Amino acid sequence: MASLKNRLTERLGEEAVMENCDMSKLTSFRAGGKADFLILPKNEEELSFTLSVFAQTGMPYMVMGNGSNILVRDGGFRGAIIKVGEAFGQIEIEGQTLTAGCGALMSSVARAALEAGLTGFEFASGIPGSLGGAVFMNAGAYGGEMAGIIRQARIIARDGSKEYTLSCEELELGYRHSILHETGDVAVSVTLELEKGDKEAISAEMKELAARRNQKQPVSLPSAGSFFKRPTGYFAGKLIQDAGLKGLSVGGAQVSPLHSGFLVNTGGATASDIIQLMEIVQATVLDKFGVKLEPEVRIIGE
Repeated sequence: MASLKNRLTERLGEEAVMENCDMSKLTSFRAGGKADFLILPKNEEELSFTLSVFAQTGMPYMVMGNGSNILVRDGGFRGAIIKVGEAFGQIEIEGQTLTAGCGALMSSVARAALEAGLTGFEFASGIPGSLGGAVFMNAGAYGGEMAGIIRQARIIARDGSKEYTLSCEELELGYRHSILHETGDVAVSVTLELEKGDKEAISAEMKELAARRNQKQPVSLPSAGSFFKRPTGYFAGKLIQDAGLKGLSVGGAQVSPLHSGFLVNTGGATASDIIQLMEIVQATVLDKFGVKLEPEVRIIGE
């Protein structure tokens, strides 16, 4: 461990390699344990180097963006979290094409598109998290999804050995899925194909969607957004509500009284509280309706 830390520190600097990092401070659930290492690469070269070091040593790792779809179990993560953040947040626009780093927040991309008078990204303007996570999960909302606007993504191989480009088709985007789930490779920038639009109309659409989100979703409490994937032919939130689970609590974790598809941290929830509540919801819905709910949130650690 010491030699690994030394290799990373020599290349990235001491401030970019931290030990025993509390992941509750870096994830939107505000719950969970510590990671052995937190790595903060400042550019693609440092990211490639970090990935290559972990490939050589066999150190388990996970790449995260804004931490809006991750829950680290209370025992922590034995390995490294590579956080791709502001250093990968650049946004460039040329004509109707917007290219952004994977660390760019969805809200920042939406503002940039609005300022350029480009339409097509409004559906994603209120999605928490970063563009890299949105590509990885093919994020969607209000009838839109990333698959409808991505032209291509630049990728770094999981072992840092090469950089390459995948078209939208090659990304194999499906419901909350991309080929990156299988390959483990990392999207470092994404090119979106948008359309010319009217700024006032774009702004009005974003404001309307934000109002709908604020009215119907528990945005004031820590959560990871919609906790469960949408089962074929059903809506997870309605199944949970119809099962009589709205408002159910385990410790500080609760099925939101506002929207049953959300599990929220009402204060002091542990990752174990959230996972136990998830399991109760899954078992109850399966028992009552024969439908198996799968988490959309990535649960890692021990």
